[in-house]
Amino acid sequence: MKVLVTGGLGYIGSHTVVELQNAGFNVVILDNLSNSTIDVLEGITKITGITPDFYSLDLRSKEDIKPFFKTHSDISGVVHFAASKAVGESVQKPLFYYQNNVTTLINVLQELKSIECQNFIFSSSCTVYGEADSLPITETSPIKPAVSPYGNTKQISEEILRDICVINRKFKTVALRYFNPIGAHSSGYIGELPLGVPQNLVPYITQTAIGVREQLPVFGDDYPTEDGTCIRDYIHVVDVAKAHVVALNRLLNSQQESNYEVFNIGTGNGSSVLQVIESFEEVTNQKLNYKIVDRRLGDVTSAYADTTKANTILGWKARFSLDDAMRDAWNWEKKIRTKK
Repeated sequence: MKVLVTGGLGYIGSHTVVELQNAGFNVVILDNLSNSTIDVLEGITKITGITPDFYSLDLRSKEDIKPFFKTHSDISGVVHFAASKAVGESVQKPLFYYQNNVTTLINVLQELKSIECQNFIFSSSCTVYGEADSLPITETSPIKPAVSPYGNTKQISEEILRDICVINRKFKTVALRYFNPIGAHSSGYIGELPLGVPQNLVPYITQTAIGVREQLPVFGDDYPTEDGTCIRDYIHVVDVAKAHVVALNRLLNSQQESNYEVFNIGTGNGSSVLQVIESFEEVTNQKLNYKIVDRRLGDVTSAYADTTKANTILGWKARFSLDDAMRDAWNWEKKIRTKK
């Protein structure tokens, strides 16, 4: 069965391609390599023994993607990752984020209509909840005004998909609201490799530890948390990837309770920035050079998931620990620096 993965050479996308291929799916990847490299394709092949079909295309261009969908009219499902994903960057570049995240979704959905592909998994985010009233966050928690353009693009995208599902009962969507994916594949063949200065915590940690960055900035220590730093639900990227396989099978087997469903994908546990640093130092025996700096625009104080719905309805549960993720992230960092 053929599955299209947009942004499939990106961080979460590449790990999901691995899990889909391991589950027997025929994967086709679309990626414009704006935040990834072609080397990721080799890593996927080394892990699975299969080289997925890959097309370097920009989903913002209707003219570029139309021929692809004409050729691949037999796609049974889509997993849509293609988007920019850094909260801080989105505050500085809001128009870029709206074009790159919302326009690409619309273009893909229009092409899917032409080939009558009815199964869609959307890469969403816990940022749709904004600053939650209570914790842990459930799928029925209020959707607050977004605190960043990135978060707003995810809210808008979910609204678009929900509207489509209302008028087309055959179109089936699962929106997976990730909390904070971290780590790398245990093989060390794929992992998080941001281009330029990392916008997320863990790659900044590993790059600082290995000497690429001089110092790790910790954005604020005056939040109303136990140690003053922000709290997030950090989940191993392989656990996130496996959730997509379960969700896709749910769509293909017509097991949905409605044609639009959302699930939180997290561990159910919150860890502060300083606790993540402590975990990294403990499992790697590396001392980190970090400094407390001013708060960063767009950051919420605390966010961690209630995963009951995903655990019971999807039958999915996170298996890896924070220590596992930090160990895998460090092994990946060491491997890519050795290659260079």
